[in-house]
Amino acid sequence: MHNLLSTGDLEFESRHIWHPYNSTNSKVPVFPVTAANGVKLTLNDGREIIDGMSSWWCMAHGYNHPQMNQAMKAQIDTFSHVMFGGLTHKPAIDLARKLVEMTPEPIQTVFFADSGSVAVEVAIKMAMQYWVVQGNTRKTKMLTFRGGYYGDTTGAMSVCDPVGGMHSMFTGLLPEHHFVPRPACKFDEPFDESHISEFKNALESMHENVAAVIIEPVVQGAGGMYFYSPDFLKRVRELCDEYNVLLIHDEIATGFGRTGKLFACEHANTVPDIMTVGKALTGGYMTLAATLCTEKVSGTISENGAIMHGPTFMANPLACAAACASLDIFATGEWKAQVANIEQKLRDGLMPCAGFDTVAEVRILGAIGVIEMKEPVVMEEIQPMFVDEGIWVRPFGKLVYIMPPYIISDDDLAFLCQQLCKVISRI
Repeated sequence: MHNLLSTGDLEFESRHIWHPYNSTNSKVPVFPVTAANGVKLTLNDGREIIDGMSSWWCMAHGYNHPQMNQAMKAQIDTFSHVMFGGLTHKPAIDLARKLVEMTPEPIQTVFFADSGSVAVEVAIKMAMQYWVVQGNTRKTKMLTFRGGYYGDTTGAMSVCDPVGGMHSMFTGLLPEHHFVPRPACKFDEPFDESHISEFKNALESMHENVAAVIIEPVVQGAGGMYFYSPDFLKRVRELCDEYNVLLIHDEIATGFGRTGKLFACEHANTVPDIMTVGKALTGGYMTLAATLCTEKVSGTISENGAIMHGPTFMANPLACAAACASLDIFATGEWKAQVANIEQKLRDGLMPCAGFDTVAEVRILGAIGVIEMKEPVVMEEIQPMFVDEGIWVRPFGKLVYIMPPYIISDDDLAFLCQQLCKVISRI
């Protein structure tokens, strides 16, 4: 097989390649992949492991999907890329049409970005520019919640949790924004107005210099895998309207069915002014994201000039073709039954871990299963244990979590949960 890695390949890799959230001399092993099909990865030594991570949320339809493959092959035979400045193409138009149709009606305008982090950068700039072009130069800050994660570029880092997040070492070097405590009411708990009092007070006192509130709807992802009440999200929308502040929803991780709704904001029947999407947008085949907004936002900016952003690979035709195929799969609606089934099977399979002395809490929502430990895991120890048990799980901090591809079979999902619990019981 041409994908097999030699000893020389692995030695070169360990010396010259820097992996995400890692050091160059890390003792955490990396596992070479030579093939992927359905929900399984084939490693260099021939072992097959079930991917419990959907490759960081994005491979919702699984690997080597025939409909996805065909869309990519057809597009590459036509053209793989043209600049989007002054040119356009059918894959981008088709994708924008699908996104406008899928998202709540007030959202009508699509800006294509290269990645989730870039989509957040564009959302922040869009919110700032919305006010600047109206002559309001005081609204230069964002208001957000502790426990959030929005990406790793400078603007995105500036709205991530400045203390408990991954970017605390950059405090003082990043733009400074306003933070309030994360929503206090969990997803399945009754909402009380006291839960939002600190946010309301902050907005009341700061709204004159706040351009937008940015929030991950219902699920805070990589900042803590924390699920909160949709009623809280609904009140955020109402308060943003009351105090004349834009609302940004980051749906990069939550969008396209992961929480049991097509978009997480649907849990609260609420619509943001600006929405970011990515990850499962292309079914994991290509890097692509988008920042969508209402015509009120795009029209206000456009009446006064251009939006000042333009990535080189914006609306790459190959990526747009992959996204069109991915959204066609979502449009069948099959994901609804798949995610509902995964949610029930995760409850059955992971809840036994709640009785372990080392486990603080187990929580499930849609196709997301989270085991929060009482102490941080030791990555160089736990990562090989998962692989030895035939599953791919990538924890961080105190969080051991899975979000499998939607196509996973009941047998594979049961095995994934069983082996995950087996490892948790041993640490």
